Amino acid sequence: MRYVSTRGEAAPRDFEGVLLAGLAEDGGLFLPETWPVLTTAEWRALRGLPYPDLAARIMALFTGGTPSEGELRTLLAEAYAGFGHPAVCPLVQLDARVFALELFHGPTLAFKDMAMQALGRLFDVTLKRRGERVTIVGATSGDTGSAAIEACRDRAAVDVVILHPEGRTSEVQRRQMTTVLSPNIANLALQGSFDDCQDLVKAMFADAPFREEMRLAAVNSINWARVALQIPYYVAAALALGAPDREVAFSVPTGNFGNVLAAWAARRMGLPITQLIVGSNRNDILTRFLSANDMTVRAVEPSLSPSMDIQVSSNFERLLFELLGRDARATRDTMLRFRTEGRMPVTDAAWRDAAQLFRGFALDDEGTLEEIGRLWRDCGYLADPHTAIGTAAAMAVPPSDRSIPVVVAATAHPAKFPDAVRKATGIAPPLPARLADLYERPERFTRLPAKLDAVETFVRAHARRNAA
Repeated sequence: MRYVSTRGEAAPRDFEGVLLAGLAEDGGLFLPETWPVLTTAEWRALRGLPYPDLAARIMALFTGGTPSEGELRTLLAEAYAGFGHPAVCPLVQLDARVFALELFHGPTLAFKDMAMQALGRLFDVTLKRRGERVTIVGATSGDTGSAAIEACRDRAAVDVVILHPEGRTSEVQRRQMTTVLSPNIANLALQGSFDDCQDLVKAMFADAPFREEMRLAAVNSINWARVALQIPYYVAAALALGAPDREVAFSVPTGNFGNVLAAWAARRMGLPITQLIVGSNRNDILTRFLSANDMTVRAVEPSLSPSMDIQVSSNFERLLFELLGRDARATRDTMLRFRTEGRMPVTDAAWRDAAQLFRGFALDDEGTLEEIGRLWRDCGYLADPHTAIGTAAAMAVPPSDRSIPVVVAATAHPAKFPDAVRKATGIAPPLPARLADLYERPERFTRLPAKLDAVETFVRAHARRNAA
């Protein structure tokens, strides 16, 4: 299995090379050179497997034998052993056709754990094999940072610096990052938005001397391994509901487009996924694009669903590359114009192709609270704001065939957003016992301006101190 950059100027790599590189040197994102496609019989053979075994089967299609399927099975069994539900990611039926795929039973109570707990172990295996050390830099709108920190804390060959927008995460999200005092972990609270944090991470990767000096690696979904590790839970849900002999649709609350891209990848591999519904909050750039081919950047507005407070969705570049017939030059030119002009000039043909499969839906804070309340009244189900947007989208944009089940990606535990849930339902969802003392734990983080030189100086000092 080889991987190519969406911008065509970086050398192809194998899976381990992509894992450690994260972002391609030309600024593009890696994708498989060719997509693995399973037959109907091969999909059926995956039914009934325990989740770690299923995930190992799917991941082995992307690793090219390194790690092997056997190594993956062991690694993934360890990754999911500490999850709070024996099914790892159970399906919960909400009504006659809508199901919640609960992805929040990991250590940080968010869907990012599904990939990150495995990603940390993949780094360990790969770095040990190569005798190398890396510095992970990541941007977070709330959940990626805590999941990465939990997965990589105290690992001998990995230093971690996570950038988050100060004051724009929930308190639980912030504390899950800043209360981890392991020496290889550092948190930066930046004065700006998530897009500012994400731009700084990309700028560090684009700074070739700094990238080489620090041996930078990525845990954001710009890293293909992150996306690949999210594909199995869409496979598991589809198989549980009758695929490949029954069609299914997914509704995914989406910020950086990586989670819904994993669902698209499962479809590309042959699963009968008829529709992908993209849920957005007031930062509705993806909904505007899908409804009217308008991907114009606006100011990021804080909301009750902070993990979706994003205007520049990095993983959309991967879909764009596919929509443009894998034309790397056209992809590069389109993305460069987007960055300079603030509007993405997607051709009408490419937009129509996207709009045939994807549907957009946006919900403001008031509507989000109403949906959290409705779910509790009608279904007895407590949902966080992101999941509520996904369920509202599933109700508002159903498949044309009402017999097709819709699976909502339930991306965060309601206890991560207690204020919103309490306001909508009158119930304050408690944190699980392992996090019960979270509000009493001491915090450690550094405030910095959203300036590249300041962030690079901090990252260099952190990595050098730990390597000494």
